Amino acid sequence: MTQLINLAYLVAAVLFILGLKGLGSPKSAPRGNLTGAVGMLIAIIATLVDHHVLTFGWIIAGMVVGGGIGAYIARTVKMTAMPEMVGLLNGFGGAASLLVALSEFIAPSASSAETMPWTIALALSAVIGSVTLTGSIVAWAKLQGYAEKAMQLPNQSLLRVVLGLGVLALSVLFIMNGWGFILFLLVVVALFLGILLVLAIGGADMPVVIALLNSYSGLAAAATGFVLMNNGLIISGSLVGASGIILSQIMCKAMNRSLGTVLFGGAMVSEEQMASIPGKEFYEGKVKSCGAEEVAMLMENAQKVVIAPGYGLAVAQAQHVTQELADLLEKRGIDVKFAIHPVAGRMPGHMNVLLAEAEVPYDKLIEMDNINPEFSQTDVTIVLGANDVVNPAARDDASSPIYGMPILDVDKSRTVIVIKRSLSPGFAGIPNQLFINDNSLMLFGDAKAVLQDLVRAVIEL
Repeated sequence: MTQLINLAYLVAAVLFILGLKGLGSPKSAPRGNLTGAVGMLIAIIATLVDHHVLTFGWIIAGMVVGGGIGAYIARTVKMTAMPEMVGLLNGFGGAASLLVALSEFIAPSASSAETMPWTIALALSAVIGSVTLTGSIVAWAKLQGYAEKAMQLPNQSLLRVVLGLGVLALSVLFIMNGWGFILFLLVVVALFLGILLVLAIGGADMPVVIALLNSYSGLAAAATGFVLMNNGLIISGSLVGASGIILSQIMCKAMNRSLGTVLFGGAMVSEEQMASIPGKEFYEGKVKSCGAEEVAMLMENAQKVVIAPGYGLAVAQAQHVTQELADLLEKRGIDVKFAIHPVAGRMPGHMNVLLAEAEVPYDKLIEMDNINPEFSQTDVTIVLGANDVVNPAARDDASSPIYGMPILDVDKSRTVIVIKRSLSPGFAGIPNQLFINDNSLMLFGDAKAVLQDLVRAVIEL
């Protein structure tokens, strides 16, 4: 029986890996999700068989309650609120690891070895789970707009160091002595540490934080696997932990930021740089605005149009009318594509999720490295609420705070239409050279309302 259980875990692990591979592309993501879900089903069945569960009352009750809550959230959550939901789900994963660690300490199961390695794993499960739980709650609050900016408490850096050293010292004490009150004190300190670790991080860095917290939840699950002596949990947790770290690094590269700078609340722009950044005078007399009718006339003679979405698209919930415009243009023989920047939005893949919800074909979503060479042959590029990820200063101005950050080269298009509510800066807090370029036109207003006007104008041509 043991060999069959391990074989089932091996099959589940292969399906997890194939599922992760599938998630690397919008087109194969649904299949990747399904593959991973089948792997998890196999792992769950193997676990139940392995532990000879005779009564399923509590398990069924938990599945019904948890499944009901999950189904309700999945059906009611808005696609624009997906980052917040992902942040909370990371926290739930951490909470599960924490609760399992505490329950195993209070009432060890038959599989618990209660050796030094087991005690170390239990401490890691409790610590990482606690940090993930409170860190995810703070991340959710930032994504909700309750505390979007980085918050600095008095002596916050020192306090983080003290709490970190406290976690280390308490972990050693617990591992060496196994005292219960030390474990619960360790959990309390780790919960506060999780709050302070994320509190100092600005809302602009949330794509990195979401990926990192996802990694934490995986590491906590892997540690819990050692506590329960469950190979399936060890494998799945390790895969999630590793993939989350890799994704965090990808997000950092896309923002030209180091992971350490993000983690310790480093500002995108230093105070010295902020003092030298021009104000409203940067745009005075240089911005050219237009109306929906003018844009419609430009696209009437266009052969290729690229749409570059940003967070403004999500805020305005304009994904459906964006797809309506794209369909309308394609019926007129115009080639339409969507340019996707890795950190556009508030979580990895945010724009992909929104546009997929509006049934934009997967092959129309083009990643930054693949779309950039095409901008020079593009007649009209429509920028929807994006800012820093389309700022030419990141490419051309060595003195710019965002110099070196990979961007969408939308400014190389023949004409650029920027749809924004105002000239307000992006997460870096600096002016955007794109807005005053000779080939740029500003179309001010809420993205959804503006696009609806634009659709009407195109129809009336």
